[in-house]
Amino acid sequence: MNARCPVCGLLLKREQGYFMGAMYISYALATVLLGAGTLILHLLVPTWDLGLVILLVGLGFLPFAPAVTRYSRVIWIHFDRWAWPDPSQPLK
Repeated sequence: MNARCPVCGLLLKREQGYFMGAMYISYALATVLLGAGTLILHLLVPTWDLGLVILLVGLGFLPFAPAVTRYSRVIWIHFDRWAWPDPSQPLK
Protein backbone atom coordinates (compact mmCIF):
# COMPACT_ATOMS: atom_id res chain seq x y z
CA MET A 1 0.00 0.00 0.00
CA ASN A 2 1.30 3.44 -0.88
CA ALA A 3 2.17 5.78 1.99
CA ARG A 4 0.31 8.63 0.25
CA CYS A 5 -2.19 8.82 -2.59
CA PRO A 6 -0.24 9.59 -5.79
CA VAL A 7 -3.07 11.83 -7.06
CA CYS A 8 -4.19 13.94 -4.08
CA GLY A 9 -1.48 13.30 -1.49
CA LEU A 10 -3.86 11.87 1.14
CA LEU A 11 -1.98 10.04 3.89
CA LEU A 12 -2.85 6.35 3.55
CA LYS A 13 -0.43 4.88 6.09
CA ARG A 14 -2.36 5.46 9.28
CA GLU A 15 -1.79 4.59 12.92
CA GLN A 16 -1.94 0.99 14.03
CA GLY A 17 -5.53 -0.19 14.29
CA TYR A 18 -6.93 2.49 11.97
CA PHE A 19 -8.39 -0.03 9.55
CA MET A 20 -10.14 -2.03 12.29
CA GLY A 21 -13.44 -0.61 11.07
CA ALA A 22 -12.67 -1.94 7.59
CA MET A 23 -12.87 -5.44 9.05
CA TYR A 24 -16.57 -4.91 9.76
CA ILE A 25 -17.13 -3.69 6.22
CA SER A 26 -15.16 -6.64 4.85
CA TYR A 27 -17.26 -9.02 6.93
CA ALA A 28 -20.47 -7.43 5.65
CA LEU A 29 -19.32 -7.54 2.01
CA ALA A 30 -18.21 -11.17 2.31
CA THR A 31 -21.49 -12.14 3.98
CA VAL A 32 -23.54 -10.52 1.21
CA LEU A 33 -21.43 -12.08 -1.56
CA LEU A 34 -21.38 -15.54 0.00
CA GLY A 35 -25.09 -15.42 0.78
CA ALA A 36 -26.02 -14.26 -2.72
CA GLY A 37 -23.72 -16.86 -4.30
CA THR A 38 -25.20 -19.62 -2.16
CA LEU A 39 -28.75 -18.57 -2.98
CA ILE A 40 -28.07 -18.34 -6.72
CA LEU A 41 -26.28 -21.69 -6.90
CA HIS A 42 -28.95 -23.36 -4.78
CA LEU A 43 -31.68 -22.00 -7.06
CA LEU A 44 -29.77 -23.11 -10.17
CA VAL A 45 -29.11 -26.63 -8.86
CA PRO A 46 -31.72 -27.38 -6.18
CA THR A 47 -30.92 -31.11 -6.11
CA TRP A 48 -27.41 -30.55 -4.73
CA ASP A 49 -26.81 -30.84 -1.00
CA LEU A 50 -26.73 -27.41 0.69
CA GLY A 51 -23.42 -28.25 2.38
CA LEU A 52 -21.84 -28.89 -1.02
CA VAL A 53 -23.27 -25.63 -2.36
CA ILE A 54 -21.82 -23.68 0.58
CA LEU A 55 -18.44 -25.39 0.14
CA LEU A 56 -18.31 -24.59 -3.58
CA VAL A 57 -19.33 -20.97 -3.08
CA GLY A 58 -16.74 -20.61 -0.30
CA LEU A 59 -14.00 -22.02 -2.50
CA GLY A 60 -15.09 -19.77 -5.36
CA PHE A 61 -14.93 -16.76 -3.05
CA LEU A 62 -11.32 -17.34 -1.93
CA PRO A 63 -9.67 -15.69 -4.98
CA PHE A 64 -11.83 -12.59 -4.38
CA ALA A 65 -11.00 -12.22 -0.67
CA PRO A 66 -8.04 -9.84 -1.28
CA ALA A 67 -10.23 -7.61 -3.47
CA VAL A 68 -12.93 -7.51 -0.78
CA THR A 69 -10.28 -6.51 1.76
CA ARG A 70 -9.00 -3.69 -0.45
CA TYR A 71 -12.48 -2.38 -1.24
CA SER A 72 -13.41 -2.47 2.43
CA ARG A 73 -10.36 -0.31 3.20
CA VAL A 74 -11.37 2.12 0.46
CA ILE A 75 -14.93 2.30 1.79
CA TRP A 76 -13.63 2.78 5.35
CA ILE A 77 -11.27 5.64 4.45
CA HIS A 78 -14.05 7.34 2.42
CA PHE A 79 -16.40 7.01 5.39
CA ASP A 80 -13.73 8.36 7.73
CA ARG A 81 -13.05 11.36 5.50
CA TRP A 82 -16.80 12.02 5.22
CA ALA A 83 -17.58 11.66 8.93
CA TRP A 84 -14.48 13.34 10.39
CA PRO A 85 -12.83 15.61 7.81
CA ASP A 86 -9.29 16.58 8.68
CA PRO A 87 -8.50 20.16 7.66
CA SER A 88 -4.78 19.38 7.43
CA GLN A 89 -5.38 16.82 4.67
CA PRO A 90 -6.18 18.03 1.13
CA LEU A 91 -9.69 17.36 -0.17
CA LYS A 92 -10.20 16.64 -3.87
